[in-house]
Amino acid sequence: MAEDNVVSIITNFENINPDTVFASFVIIIFAIFLSKIVTFLLTKISEMSWKYRLYLKTIIPLSKVLIYALAAYYILASVFVLSFDQLILLSGLIGAAIGFGLRNLFEDIAAGVVIVMEKTYQVGDRVQMGDYYGEVKDIGLRATRLVTPDDSLVSAPNNLVFTQSVASGNSGSSEMMATLDIYIENDADVDLAMKILREAVVTSRFVYISPTRPVVVLLNDYPFYKGLKARAYVNDLRDEFVFRSDVTRRTWNEFYKRGIKPPKAYIVNHGNTAG
Repeated sequence: MAEDNVVSIITNFENINPDTVFASFVIIIFAIFLSKIVTFLLTKISEMSWKYRLYLKTIIPLSKVLIYALAAYYILASVFVLSFDQLILLSGLIGAAIGFGLRNLFEDIAAGVVIVMEKTYQVGDRVQMGDYYGEVKDIGLRATRLVTPDDSLVSAPNNLVFTQSVASGNSGSSEMMATLDIYIENDADVDLAMKILREAVVTSRFVYISPTRPVVVLLNDYPFYKGLKARAYVNDLRDEFVFRSDVTRRTWNEFYKRGIKPPKAYIVNHGNTAG
């Protein structure tokens, strides 16, 4: 039975003519065009609806996978007129060929499907993928595009989810925890410094405070200096970096007025961000 199907598949492909090639080409172009339109519309709608922004963006990679899958199925089933058994057998043959010859590509595509189906991270999330960190702008079948803090667009291979840890800062939520570290002299007025830092955090126009999203200011004592760590949530994850800059700037402005100075000793970065 399998041999008959292989022969039938080969026969079908031997009958390829300009019409079938042209039809397949048109379907592929249409799928790409439709995918871009859907992505554009969902992105625009999501930006106009803050409440459902991240939810709408999670539909983008799912819609692209569905469009490309339907296009591939239509080409094989309607253009080349393969039966269901032949489609299954052909999928196995293609999978074996990819596994032997294009392993990295296969891993990227497989990882892309896993990311979309299991929602490892979503469009709009702030993620750390290996050495890459930024906001997820697009999840493709081969790579994930991230916008880094310095506004660079980076394509990170999807197979990083199989080989390295991936951390999401907000996990689909519009709010996100942002931390910042500030270091002061060892003999500085710690109570006053913590009070100033907390005041700068809670008065920031980017902060989001609720019973489940409190502001926390911690003190760390090091041999030659003291470290203050602030933990708070931003209302919109896209404001993470401007929030840190805003709080750091206003904190140090007040510190200098009150005679609180940075340490003179060399500082080792004990946290995610040095203030």
